[in-house]
Amino acid sequence: MTERQKDRPWLMRTYAGHSTAEASNELYRNNLAKGQTGLSVAFDLPTQTGYDPDHILARGEVGRVGVPVSHLGDMRRLFQDIPLEQMNTSMTINATAMWLLAMYQVVAEEQGADITKLQGTTQNDIVKEYLSRGTHVFPPGPSLRLTTDMICYTVNNIPKWNPINICSYHLQEAGATPVQEIAYAMSTAIAVLDSVFASGQIPEDRKGDVVARISFFVNAGVRFIEEMCKMRAFGRIWDRITRERYGIEDAKQRRFRYGVQVNSLGLTEAQPENNVQRIVLEMLAVTLSKDARARAVQLPAWNEALGLPRPWDQQWSLRIQQVLAHESDLLEYEDIFEGSHVIEAKVSSLVEECLAEIDRIQEMGGALAAVESGYLKSQLVSSHAERRARIEGGEEKIVGVNCYESTEPNPLTADLDAAIMTVDPAVEARVVAALKDWRDTRYQPPFNHPRPCKALEKLKQAAQGTGNLMEATLECVRSGVTTGEWSEALREVFGEFRAPTGVSSAPVAVTAEAGTPLAVVREKVARTASDLGSGRLRLLVGKPGLDGHSNGAEQIAVRARDAGFEVVYQGIRLTPEQIVSAALAEDVHCVGLSILSGSHAELVPDVLVRLREAGAGDIPVIAGGIIPPADAEELRTAGVAAVFTPKDFGITEIIGRIVDEIRKANKLDPLEVPA
Repeated sequence: MTERQKDRPWLMRTYAGHSTAEASNELYRNNLAKGQTGLSVAFDLPTQTGYDPDHILARGEVGRVGVPVSHLGDMRRLFQDIPLEQMNTSMTINATAMWLLAMYQVVAEEQGADITKLQGTTQNDIVKEYLSRGTHVFPPGPSLRLTTDMICYTVNNIPKWNPINICSYHLQEAGATPVQEIAYAMSTAIAVLDSVFASGQIPEDRKGDVVARISFFVNAGVRFIEEMCKMRAFGRIWDRITRERYGIEDAKQRRFRYGVQVNSLGLTEAQPENNVQRIVLEMLAVTLSKDARARAVQLPAWNEALGLPRPWDQQWSLRIQQVLAHESDLLEYEDIFEGSHVIEAKVSSLVEECLAEIDRIQEMGGALAAVESGYLKSQLVSSHAERRARIEGGEEKIVGVNCYESTEPNPLTADLDAAIMTVDPAVEARVVAALKDWRDTRYQPPFNHPRPCKALEKLKQAAQGTGNLMEATLECVRSGVTTGEWSEALREVFGEFRAPTGVSSAPVAVTAEAGTPLAVVREKVARTASDLGSGRLRLLVGKPGLDGHSNGAEQIAVRARDAGFEVVYQGIRLTPEQIVSAALAEDVHCVGLSILSGSHAELVPDVLVRLREAGAGDIPVIAGGIIPPADAEELRTAGVAAVFTPKDFGITEIIGRIVDEIRKANKLDPLEVPA
């Protein structure tokens, strides 16, 4: 078969961005030169949650997990010498999606681009932020309005843009089963489309244009047969919903369009070289089946469970895609699973179960009502707890973690601190200084921006009304408004939202019959509480900073509860001051801090200092997250009692060690409880 008869490969991306707009721009241009065919922009947490780099909650977070973009000047530098009219750009941004798209449009206009030719995607799925990722800002109603306005604006003005990526990726990361992943994503899509069509901004004869621009961003795990069937089920259900619920007759407009990043939840810190074959298997799930093949693929790097990947690591992931697309014969054949009785049976089963769950959610009032009631979150926390229990019990095997643990020395991680990229701590100060310079000079030549306060007042007036917010947002961009100023203006009108944690309602996932590990730990908890005369041991689980990846914190909280602790867990996005205040008010015996964004080096010592200043320095503090060994040693030197990383997969054992640290801090003898 000749080359021109092959199917065209999918868009190949790497999810990238760090430190500064200038550093990220260089990274993007280098990746494009290596054969990457689309951009996937990672924004840092302050940008994602609508804070400027000098906000108190941004401390330690600036440039860590993505690029900081605080204003139009940053966006210009981010895409300097990259012709946006010729680019396909994916931007992982949700609560502030309208703001980032507006800046992208203005930069494109400054480049002389025809905005009707712009292609790309803004993730813009706020529902999964409430459930799993945690970068939400506003309550569900206003958030849905922002999404609705953006979709309507792009359909009418940037017709090739995908204004939303219904994102089931993070649902799987939070423990979703394939049925939950499909059902929750489809329920979100229904809520969004219902809102768009009810807004009156789209004429009846253009409903198909809206549906055709809805895309999805999914996860593919290592059970690649099941994952491939999941994608076929996704397509079948989407076709049915768009035809039956919305009356879309054009099959092309009903096509299920999705991009994918394969699973990061399953990447291991132990024997991280095994992650390469995991990534390959997961990629096959979304490329083998022509009838359900991804339109865009981005792969994580082998070392993401250790820290931030280096450019070489990202290149390796890109080369994996290129080898499959260009060296194999994958793209030369029609769908190789058509007619398989095994595949058809699995797909049909998934479709049936998913439709039943979608109906259940609709009976509750739809996706947003199911978020506000806590139903969706508690289901995810429960599913994740069950998965963790299977791993700890050995029922679900993970090579190098709970089986085949012996290993030769790994040359890839011989110098572990050099095996990942680190962000210079001085970057944050430089970014903050640059922001101050922007604010000081935005009124002066050659900028001469109109006064930002006037644009912000217009934005607030628009938010108080019912009109589309995109034009007011574009005026803010052109006026030199910052990310934090735009978000704060909308916070004043819409308020903020703290999503349900799902912890208190999650069922028990691990049994505690006599002789089980949990029974042993329960006995240790009870005897320690008795020794201290405190009734029950109290554990505060805290999420300082802007890291919204709460899955680990939730699992610790649930298992500690089941072990007999009284657990204080107030959710995400807390300052060290708030965490210490809660620890004192609740008179806790231990503080556990969970951070996956890399801000541990600044935020954890701050908690320690504040506890000492409050006279509570004897309360042991433990830390968990993606923490490199050198950082872990520094934290222990600073006074942290214990540090846990992804290699410590036994949650019951972790709870037992927490009890040990409480006893040590209170000068109690070590306690050995017989099994």
